[in-house]
Amino acid sequence: MSDFWRNWLTIWCVAVILFGATLLAGGIPATAGPVMMLLDQLNGAAPLEVTPPLYFANGVLGGVTVGWGVGTLGAMRVAADMGAAGARLWRWTAAGVVAWFATDSTLSVTTGFGLNTVPNVVFLITFFVPMLATGALKQ
Repeated sequence: MSDFWRNWLTIWCVAVILFGATLLAGGIPATAGPVMMLLDQLNGAAPLEVTPPLYFANGVLGGVTVGWGVGTLGAMRVAADMGAAGARLWRWTAAGVVAWFATDSTLSVTTGFGLNTVPNVVFLITFFVPMLATGALKQ
């Protein structure tokens, strides 16, 4: 994998980690402003109900997202270092991204936060661009 695509994927993972940190901050009322603004935008016309369980869910989701970003970064670096032998790891990493996309987007639509599918599609595309460009999934 070229340095360009390796850097692209590193930036992708860092973006996931930073978003996770933002969500994590959404678990604390004093630092939840950015997350609550995002949720308010995604919520549409209905008023956003900010409750202690929402803070808890944001915090847990933030921790999971940080972990997902760190784990994905590690898996992609190992897979890239393995060359052709890393194809199986690339496929499993891609399967994880697809599983996230399918479940997150479905839940977003069914709970009335359908606009959340827009950034999900952007994340999905920006992950699969290097996968397709480098042939990492075919090796």
